[in-house]
Amino acid sequence: MTTTNPTKSIRLAFMCVQNAGRSQMATAFAERERDRRDLDDRIDILTGGTHPADHVHEEVIDVMADAGFDLSDRTPREITIDGLQSCDYVATMGCSTLDVGAVETDVDVRDWALDDPAGQEPEHVREIRETIEERVTALFDEIEAESR
Repeated sequence: MTTTNPTKSIRLAFMCVQNAGRSQMATAFAERERDRRDLDDRIDILTGGTHPADHVHEEVIDVMADAGFDLSDRTPREITIDGLQSCDYVATMGCSTLDVGAVETDVDVRDWALDDPAGQEPEHVREIRETIEERVTALFDEIEAESR
């Protein structure tokens, strides 16, 4: 369990292989939670993939638009071990080819084991989106509770 210092900035990472679906949804929800909880000065968010795609999956852009998020201008990017080691929490989406075991032990690494939304029917992508939203909210609840 990571113990947080209320004056220290907390860094979160959301990662997967392509950074074109699940990790992009998680990042959008994390940005919203950070804003809702007025934690802009305390929470840094990193996202990336081990083999980034050229663009965010269309089905993800569509279901996130239904939830009020515009991901059409987002670009998948690469994530490295160094980037992950700078984090307090890392959530993998269940598909990473990066050896997160190489991340230092004081980083709280969680595998959310989510289905890949690429090529899925909209209803299934919405279910994935809802699960991600719940997990991001729970992570923020946990971080706030630990920093009290």
